[in-house]
Amino acid sequence: MSGLRVVPTWRHGRERLYVCLTDGRNIAWYDREAARVNLLRDDRREDVLEALGPFLTGPVAVGPPPVPTPAELARLALPPDDDLAPNRPGEALLIALDRDPGPAHRLRTDPRRRALAAEQTVGEALDALDGAGWHTLHSVPLPGGDRVHHLAIGPGGLLAIHTLQARRQRVHVADPLITLGRHTPEPLLRHLRTTADRASHALTAEVRPVLALVSPTEVVFTTAPREVRVLTDLDLPSLTRLGGVLKPADVEGLHAMARDRRTWGK
Repeated sequence: MSGLRVVPTWRHGRERLYVCLTDGRNIAWYDREAARVNLLRDDRREDVLEALGPFLTGPVAVGPPPVPTPAELARLALPPDDDLAPNRPGEALLIALDRDPGPAHRLRTDPRRRALAAEQTVGEALDALDGAGWHTLHSVPLPGGDRVHHLAIGPGGLLAIHTLQARRQRVHVADPLITLGRHTPEPLLRHLRTTADRASHALTAEVRPVLALVSPTEVVFTTAPREVRVLTDLDLPSLTRLGGVLKPADVEGLHAMARDRRTWGK
């Protein structure tokens, strides 16, 4: 027996199988999507392939890891506390609810929990676009306590996506006002444009605002929104059809910049 063990991991929707020594050190990993086994120790090549045998799904390339790109080097140098990539959808709300769950006898659902459910729905739909060349960061903090709910970076450009829970409600759009059911209209689209402008300033690249409505019964437009794309959570997979704005290297470079918390303190 080689004494090696295989540990599967998932990150951003991609599976990697790490081959470890008995002391826990990695000596290789298998990227199923890239069909490549990356070796850190060539003298254990045969042992690694034997350990991975049950997991290989076809022909694979075998060799040392490829030379890191500038974006990958920037990620490796990023302190863990400053890396926003691990943020879960609704991260800021999850932290707030953990610190202050609210009274247990509340008769109505805490509005923060409804907002969290909406952000998680949209976040999961955006994370599913990873295979189409998109990266999404969640709960990106802005100075002053504001935040971008989701920042999507992909072939179609950079999108600052604001999530709004609209379950079983009719949504009326009259730029800059958004009206949910019988609630008081709010100038939400103006806020979205301001947030996208702030993100553009931090990243020195154009960021376009998007409003993602979760489970509305109907969306009615009185006036076409200026600059803001309005989608429902069911429309989000259509973002994969957007392209021609950023090349893959640009996507990786902007993602490396955006995931650094220090970028947003400017």
